[in-house]
Amino acid sequence: MNASSTTKAVVLLIICTFFWGSCFPIGKHALNEVHALTLVFWRFTIAAVCLALYILVMGAERFALTIRQWIWVVAVSAVGVGGLNLGLFTGLEHTAATNGSLIMALSPLMTALIACIAMRSLPTLPQCFSLVVSLSGVLMVITNGHLETLLTMDINQGDKMIFSGMLAWSFYTYCSQNISRWMPVIPYTLVGMLSGATVIGLMCLATPEVHPFAELMSSSAIGMTEVVYIGVFGTVAGYLLWLNGVRELGSPTAALFFNFVPVFAVLTAYMMGQAVTQLQLIGIAIVILGLLLPRLPVFRKATQAV
Repeated sequence: MNASSTTKAVVLLIICTFFWGSCFPIGKHALNEVHALTLVFWRFTIAAVCLALYILVMGAERFALTIRQWIWVVAVSAVGVGGLNLGLFTGLEHTAATNGSLIMALSPLMTALIACIAMRSLPTLPQCFSLVVSLSGVLMVITNGHLETLLTMDINQGDKMIFSGMLAWSFYTYCSQNISRWMPVIPYTLVGMLSGATVIGLMCLATPEVHPFAELMSSSAIGMTEVVYIGVFGTVAGYLLWLNGVRELGSPTAALFFNFVPVFAVLTAYMMGQAVTQLQLIGIAIVILGLLLPRLPVFRKATQAV
């Protein structure tokens, strides 16, 4: 991997986390008009339609998978994509957003742990240090500097559901590193969107009070725009950029960028009229520092070579 491809992957991952981070305040506003399951269902349905049209017009790389490989791809997609959103959005109905953000911030640590278990190795010291620093910045952002609030968090049903979703996403991130080597990114992403839409669609059928089509049609123009944004940018663009970053940098390194999600959520909330404190800005700087620390030796060697 050369420096150019690494830099490109880093930039794309930052854009990806911006799309995902912005979906939190936008999605929160959209939930005033539609049910959480309805929002997630349309998120994946819109994404699947966009990807299918893209493949139809632009074509896709040819690939051949065995039945066993297809089963693995569908299973990983259903668990990772469907499980994350099902656990996250249903869990937020039973717990505070602070709890949810904190639990999701554990994804990089869990992904690295899954990778170490799978490869029967220990994480490197720079990787551990980067995780600790980045997570510290995330905690500062989501607690507004009041770290003592972490001691009062109760493990309720909502927290458990979000934790399950976080585990599903960590599993998906790790497995995607290998799957994307023998399956093109766009078809793999389409499988993920179809799997997610199927899982959430079944949940909608099992929930009498949820009516995805009626709720969307009765939404305001702003509400529909927010749903489309989450489907196109927060899903299609986000997942494609994420899988590209995983393929280029590997799942443990790419997972570190997930710490940017709550940071961009705060910035987007500020642009929507909410205040951002000085402590939150310091937390953002700490997160960026934590992500850059493992790359400093690489940058130093590149500079010396020039």
